[in-house]
Amino acid sequence: MFFMSRIHLHLLSDSTGETLENIAKAAIGAFENVEAVRHFWPMVRSDVHLDRIMEEIAANPGLVLFTLSNHQLRRRLETRCRALGLPHVAALDSVTDALSNILGQETRNRPGRKHILDEAYFARIEAIQFTIAHDDGVGHENWEEADIVLAGVSRASKTPTSIYLANRGYKTANIPLVIQSPPPRSLFSLKHPMVVGLTVSPERLVQIRRNRLLSLNQAPETSYVDIDRVQEELSFARRMFADNGWPVIDMTRRSIEEAAAAIINLFNDRVLAEGA
Repeated sequence: MFFMSRIHLHLLSDSTGETLENIAKAAIGAFENVEAVRHFWPMVRSDVHLDRIMEEIAANPGLVLFTLSNHQLRRRLETRCRALGLPHVAALDSVTDALSNILGQETRNRPGRKHILDEAYFARIEAIQFTIAHDDGVGHENWEEADIVLAGVSRASKTPTSIYLANRGYKTANIPLVIQSPPPRSLFSLKHPMVVGLTVSPERLVQIRRNRLLSLNQAPETSYVDIDRVQEELSFARRMFADNGWPVIDMTRRSIEEAAAAIINLFNDRVLAEGA
């Protein structure tokens, strides 16, 4: 028998709060049997907004994590938290302090910073919209506008990986590789996007496909899950990857997050190589 610890976690950011969410998620993941009730407060940029949030925090006391660049707003939050006896942590202070010492300069709020953050936000929204509109081979005539194109056989995790990359700001299209239906010729002449092949072990792919069929209440034993057929599909895909010199990510033991991180590293290496 074990006991589940339950805490309220308040996340305040003057931007989208994605960084703060990731920090909180990683920190909570270091503990066992903890239920964190997360209260997310993005775009906190005024005293009025902060005062409304403080009412909710007072009603649900817990740990307050924040990233606020406005010094006056930050002092107001810290004062209110101390008055309520609540622990509060500026999530990026240790990092910025270390950088300040190394660089020999103070941090400062740049006048255009809000504008830059807004541009990044809208760029991410555009990436998500593009990715959704170019799933499963749709819209191949627009692939040149993509940052990344993922290719692989059915159920090789192309769509979830594409969506994850889109949330990181990368316009991502994906195309299923089917032996009987070759992909559009444009796939082999793309200039701007980086094409990445996704593969998986035959045994794992059969398991994934069989589970998919069961979830759809379809017969679990078809050519779709025949091991010989699956091996033929994977060989077809691997030959295509090799013939075109595309980098390959093996999804057999990788999570979507791990695969996306590897793809982003490949993309950044490519950008650096082209700029050299």
